[in-house]
Amino acid sequence: MTVELRHVDEEMLQGLLAVAVNEAAPGEVMPPVAGPPGWTPARQGAFRAWHRARRPGLAGPLRESTFAILTDGQIIGSARLACRDSQEVLETGMWLARSARGRGIGTAALRALLNEAARADARLVVAETTATNLGAIAALRRNDARLTTDQHNGHVLALLPLDQAQPPPPASPNL
Repeated sequence: MTVELRHVDEEMLQGLLAVAVNEAAPGEVMPPVAGPPGWTPARQGAFRAWHRARRPGLAGPLRESTFAILTDGQIIGSARLACRDSQEVLETGMWLARSARGRGIGTAALRALLNEAARADARLVVAETTATNLGAIAALRRNDARLTTDQHNGHVLALLPLDQAQPPPPASPNL
C-alpha cells in the first residue's frame, strides 16, 4: 500500500468532496456550517471554499495548506498544515474515509505530513485530538509524539519535534 499527499487543486477537490460526502460526516471534515444536518448544497459549497482559500499554502494569507491523502492512487481523506505563531511551529490535522480507517494509513499519512513540515523548515508539529480518538492517538504514538492529556476535558495535545532524523515507518496495515 502506498500513501501519498497531494495539494488540493480543483480536480483533487472534487474527488475529495465526493469521498467526504460518501464516507464521512460533515463535522469530521470541516468547520461547522449553519443549517440542517448532512451534506447540504451550502455545506458542500463551504467545503469547496474552505479548501480553495488554502491553495496559496503556508506563505499565503491564511498560512495553511491542505492535502488530499491518497492510497494506491485513490483519494481517501485530507490533511492540513497550518502555521501557529511562526512557520517553525505547524499544526496538523487529518480525516480519513470510514473505509480507510484502522489500516495504518493515518500513521503513514502523518509521517508524510511531518516530511512536508520539515521541507517547510518547521521545527515542531502540534496536533490536538480527544482521548477517545484511539486511531489518532495510535498514529501519533507511532510517529513518536509526546502526548499530554487534559484530565478535565479529555483533550490530547501532541508534540512532534522535527529535529530527530529517522526514516519513515513502512506503510503497511501492520503499523
